[in-house]
Amino acid sequence: MFIEQMQVGNMAVLAYIVSDKENKVGLVIDPAAEVDAILRAAEQNGIQIKYIVNTHGHVDHISGNAEMQKKTGAKIIIHEDDAPMLANTPSMMLKMFGGKPSPPADIMVKDGDAITVGDVSLKVIHVPGHSPGGIALYTEGYVFTGDTLFVEAVGRSDLPGGSWPIMLRSIEERLLTLPEETVVLPGHNYGRTSTSTIGHEKKHNPFL
Repeated sequence: MFIEQMQVGNMAVLAYIVSDKENKVGLVIDPAAEVDAILRAAEQNGIQIKYIVNTHGHVDHISGNAEMQKKTGAKIIIHEDDAPMLANTPSMMLKMFGGKPSPPADIMVKDGDAITVGDVSLKVIHVPGHSPGGIALYTEGYVFTGDTLFVEAVGRSDLPGGSWPIMLRSIEERLLTLPEETVVLPGHNYGRTSTSTIGHEKKHNPFL
């Protein structure tokens, strides 16, 4: 499996290109900004982008959806509970974050679904709390945690639809139960490093 982590935009968002190595078809997780740079990285590795996956529907993660879809024809995937956010981001939020509205979702997923591209399969783990439809994406050895779990930190829960008790339960019951060697690939580069492991977070995350 091929994974490329890219920091994009002015809020330290981490976007990811994920592909199988043989068939060279892939997806982009949270193309928040700098779409051309993401596409150049995909092209340099010979990867055709088939899907755009949003870990949640907040404006700082979806602002590149429209441009990415226009340039690749990729289908947009999001959890069914956050799908209404995509095409209904308040104009004030777009202006505040310098964001762009997203097209509606092409595919809505729920907990336990698999997003498959080439030989890569990502299991959808519903982790509400940061947003109602927040998801993590798991494949053996790696978990993309969006804005639910960061490196030695966690996501905020004070936005509309957020809940601290729900998010804490999501982390403890859905993420910390993964194998300790699983690499944590977060939605923002807010920590001392841009990646971690489940084992490290269990021992060193002060919020847990």
